[in-house]
Amino acid sequence: MSVEQQIQSLRNELNQHNYNYYVLDDTTISDFDFDIKLKELQDLEAKHPEFFDANSPTQRVGGEVIKNFETIPHAQRMYSLDNSYSKEDLFDWETRLKKLIDGAIQYTCELKYDGASISLTYEQGVLIKAVTRGDGFQGDNVTANVKTIKSVPLKLKGDYPEKFDIRGEIVLPFDGFNKMNEERVEIGEEPYRNPRNTASGSLKLQDSSEVAKRPLECMLYNLTGSNLGVNSQFDSLESARQWGFKVPKAAKLANSIDEILEFVDYWNVHRHDLPYETDGVVIKVNNLQQQEELGYTAKAPRWAMAYKFKAEQVSTKLNSITYQVGRTGAITPVANLEPVELAGTTVKRASLHNADQIEKLDIRVEDEVYVEKGGEIIPKILGVDLTKRPANSIPTDYITNCPECETELVRQEGEAQHYCPNYNGCKPQIIGRIQHFISRKAMDIEGLGGETVALLVHEGLISNYSDLYELTKEQVIPLERMAEKSAENLIQGVEQSKTIPFERVLYALGIRYVGETVAKKLAKHYKSIDAIAGATGEALVNVDEIGVKIAESVRAFFSSEDNIAIINRLKAFGVQLEISAEQLIGQTELLKGQSIVVSGVFESVSRDELKKLIEDNGGKVSSSISSKTSFIVAGDNMGPSKKTKAESLNILILSEYDFIQKIS
Repeated sequence: MSVEQQIQSLRNELNQHNYNYYVLDDTTISDFDFDIKLKELQDLEAKHPEFFDANSPTQRVGGEVIKNFETIPHAQRMYSLDNSYSKEDLFDWETRLKKLIDGAIQYTCELKYDGASISLTYEQGVLIKAVTRGDGFQGDNVTANVKTIKSVPLKLKGDYPEKFDIRGEIVLPFDGFNKMNEERVEIGEEPYRNPRNTASGSLKLQDSSEVAKRPLECMLYNLTGSNLGVNSQFDSLESARQWGFKVPKAAKLANSIDEILEFVDYWNVHRHDLPYETDGVVIKVNNLQQQEELGYTAKAPRWAMAYKFKAEQVSTKLNSITYQVGRTGAITPVANLEPVELAGTTVKRASLHNADQIEKLDIRVEDEVYVEKGGEIIPKILGVDLTKRPANSIPTDYITNCPECETELVRQEGEAQHYCPNYNGCKPQIIGRIQHFISRKAMDIEGLGGETVALLVHEGLISNYSDLYELTKEQVIPLERMAEKSAENLIQGVEQSKTIPFERVLYALGIRYVGETVAKKLAKHYKSIDAIAGATGEALVNVDEIGVKIAESVRAFFSSEDNIAIINRLKAFGVQLEISAEQLIGQTELLKGQSIVVSGVFESVSRDELKKLIEDNGGKVSSSISSKTSFIVAGDNMGPSKKTKAESLNILILSEYDFIQKIS
C-alpha cells in the first residue's frame, strides 16, 4: 500500500469512527486506539505535506486564529419563525393554510433546540463554509470553528446533491456545559450562565483550537437549495441522516392539530430527560410543494410555526421605574428589578411597555412582581403579588416630561406610547437615529459601533448622520479607545457606505414605520429620494402595502426643512439616493397595477424566479385568488379548488411559457 493510500485509509477509518460515536451514539473503538490511529495519521501527514487535506480528521483540533470574522450574505435568507402558545393559535394557523392551498395537509413535528443557528454549505459532498444566522440576510463566516465540531461531517456519504445548504443549531449538551463550569469554578473563574449563550459565544472565539476543546454538537433540521431529490420535510430529515448529518430522531408526522398537540404534550414533559436545552416544537407543512405555494411573509415562512413551551416564571421586587428615549422619541418605561435567576440568566430589568400597561396591572415601586421570559428571551412582568404590597404603597404616575431634555411629552390619539417631540434637540433620539443609520441592515458601516456614535455626539463632532461623511482621521484619533488603525477603519467604513443601494439608504434614514420591506416597496416604486419627497399622501397610499399611517409619516419626514437639508448633504457626499442604472436593467412597467397569483410546479423557471419576473415588470405577487386577481401563472399540480375559484371568477390562467412570452 502506498503512503497516499495509507493516509486515505486512516482518514476513512477515523471518519467512520467519528460518525459512529458523535452521530449514531455508537462506540466502535476505544479512545486509546482512536488516539493511536490519529497520531499515526498526523505523523504521516507531517512527513508528506503534498497529501494535505483540509477535511482530514486531524484538522478538527483547530489552530486557526481569526482576528475578524468575515460577513457573508446567505444564498437564501434565514427566516425567523412565527410563535404560537395555545391550541387556538394552531387552529387559526391551519385555517389560514387551508385558504391558501388545496388538499389534505400533513405536518412534520420537530423539537426546537435552543442553540446558535448555523447554515452549512456543501459542494460535491465537502463542507465549504459555515455561516451564523446574523440578521437572516448575512452572517459571520465561522467555518474554521465549526470544523472542530465532531458531529459536523467534513465529507458526506451516499447519494447527496451537488450543492446545498443545511441549517441547524449548534448546541452545548448539559453534561458538557456542567463539566466546563466545574473546571471554571475550580480555577476561580465565574461559571457560564447557560448552554445556549455559551454555544453562541464559542462560535466567535478567535482561536479555533479553543473551540475544539468545547463539547459542542450540531443538530441539523432543514435542507435549502435546488434539485435536492426530496419531496417532503420528513424525507429530507431521513436523507440528511443517510448523508452523515446528526439529525434529531424526535420527529413525527402528524395528520391533524390534535396529533400535533399530542406530540407537544409528550415533549413538554419528557424534554427534561433530553441532554440538550429545548424551548418548544417546530411544526412544518410536510409537503415541499405546498411549502412553495404558501411562501413567506416579510419575516417568516407561512408553512411553519413554533409552538413554545410555557415560559418559566419567578417573582422578585420592583426597585424602581426608569424611562428610556428611543430614536423615534418613543418613551419606554423600564422596571429595575431585584436580580433574579430566570431560564438560565440573571434578570435585572424588564420592559413595562407603556402607561396603559402600568395602569392595567397597577404596577408600583416596591411591589413583588411576577416575571417571565416571553419566548424565553425577553423578560416581561405578568402581574403583581398584591398580598405582599406595602401598606404605604403609592400608585405610579407616568412622567409628563422627557427624562433627557425635559420637553413636555405628547401622546397622539390611538397611540399606546408617549413621545418626546424634540426631534433635533434630544440627545438619545439623535444618537439612536445615527446608530440605526450605521446598523448592519442599513448602511453597515464597519469600524463604527453604537458606543463610538454616542461618543462622537457627546464630543460635538456629529449631530446627525450626514456629519459622518465629514469626519477626518485627525478628529477621531483623540477619542477614548481609538487608535490610528481603528480611526482609519472608521473613516474607510464611512466612505465604503456610499455604495450601499438606495432601498437600504432609505431604510437607514429612520423614517417612522418605514422598515426594510416598506423601504424596498417605496424605492422600487419611486426610483429616487426626490420622487418620494415630492409624492402626495394620496399617491403614497396607492403604493402596494403603504397605508395611511405610513404615508403620513413619510410626508411628515419630508416636510421638515432640517431633514431635506440632511438629504441634500448626503447627495453631495455621493450616498446612493436613487436606484442605479444597473438595478433598472430588465425592469419594466408592463404589469403595473396587476395582481398575479403563482400556483403549481414549474419546469423552465423556479417559483422564486417567476415572482421576481412579476415584480421586475411592475406587478404584485398575491398569495390568494380574489376578484382583484389579474391572472394566474399556473404550473403542474395546481390545486383543484384554486382552479375552480379562478374559473368561477373568470380569471385568466396562463402557463409559465405564456407568461414569459407575455413579458418578452
